[in-house]
Amino acid sequence: MKILVINAGSSSLKYQLYDMNDESVLAKGLVERIGLDSSILTHKPTGKEEVTEVSDILEHTTAIRKVLDKLTDKEHGVLESIDEIDAVGHRVVHGGEAFKSSALITGEVKSEIRRLFDLAPLHNPACMMGIQAAEANLPNVPQTVVFDTSFHQTMPEKAYLYAIPKVLYKRYKVRRYGFHGTSHDYVSKAAAKYLDRPLEDLKIITCHIGNGASLTAVKGGVSVDTSMGMTPLEGLIMGTRSGDLDPAIVPYLMNKEELSINEINSMLNKHSGLLAISGSSSDMRDITDGMEEGEPNATLAFEMYEYRLRKYIGSYAAAMNGVDVIVFTAGVGENSAIVREKVCENLTYLGVEIDKELNKIRSGEPRRISTPNSKVEVLVVPTNEELVIARDTLRIVQEMK
Repeated sequence: MKILVINAGSSSLKYQLYDMNDESVLAKGLVERIGLDSSILTHKPTGKEEVTEVSDILEHTTAIRKVLDKLTDKEHGVLESIDEIDAVGHRVVHGGEAFKSSALITGEVKSEIRRLFDLAPLHNPACMMGIQAAEANLPNVPQTVVFDTSFHQTMPEKAYLYAIPKVLYKRYKVRRYGFHGTSHDYVSKAAAKYLDRPLEDLKIITCHIGNGASLTAVKGGVSVDTSMGMTPLEGLIMGTRSGDLDPAIVPYLMNKEELSINEINSMLNKHSGLLAISGSSSDMRDITDGMEEGEPNATLAFEMYEYRLRKYIGSYAAAMNGVDVIVFTAGVGENSAIVREKVCENLTYLGVEIDKELNKIRSGEPRRISTPNSKVEVLVVPTNEELVIARDTLRIVQEMK
């Protein structure tokens, strides 16, 4: 079975085509600048030369048609015909409380995703454009949705409710939802497999740290707490997001600076985090370069970032009454040895001890960076959210049959 995985943004569309017989990637690519002049399609067929095409792509339906053309192209394609595509899996950021697992797309499912636009105004409308575009191009192919929030639907009330009038939860579903669920799910299972230990017996803290970042406490294979909240703004310091903040700061600054709701929202989501503290970059590579050169703002940004991350690890160890495994994943987690080192060297009270030489090794495979004497296993596990979407899509389609 061949499955096309789509991750649609407002002006972009990422795709991967899987052969599920061996879970191999046949091709992957990205369409950028949809709706803008000179849209760019970058197509990477496995075993063939990468190709880039610049053209005007005004909306997502055209973008997917162009992708399908590339997948079936005689020179750069990997399919004889689009009829070889058995199913399409879509990433959707917010599933609210309605979706505790991935789902086959129906009219009712699409209506529910639209209803959740208020909770994810930047993400869910773009996801819906991707769904509609795929349906227009592949009308007879089953389509599924895999939600970032579903994995966290196992959290207990004490973890997901906020201490505000409960009527606001009943009326507007104001609560913690959490995100990066497909990643946290994948790496926790991959960690258990790597260690050859039953997932049900493990207390795991998964650290998905990229430009967006979140931690999850995974106990017995299920999410019991996570750092992002009703939106992806809460929790860790991120590339451009503030993370945790005293809520009273918001009306205070709105009053002092005469800011609108949209302006304060933009400040906290797009102009805060590492970018705000360093004054120069949201990229951890630039921050660590600056720190090595003795730049004080870069050093402060790194220290604040590491401190917040370490605090959350400690709090989740307390929440689960212990921790067996700490997993680092995503862009920063997989590639920044200095972030992992600085976090772990201050977790000795948990019995964490890492091997600095193992920590420096780069690899695309799961690996251990803790010493044999460490009481906590510390792993680096590359995430693969697209594969989770493909696997869930395969399962749903097989259940249909």
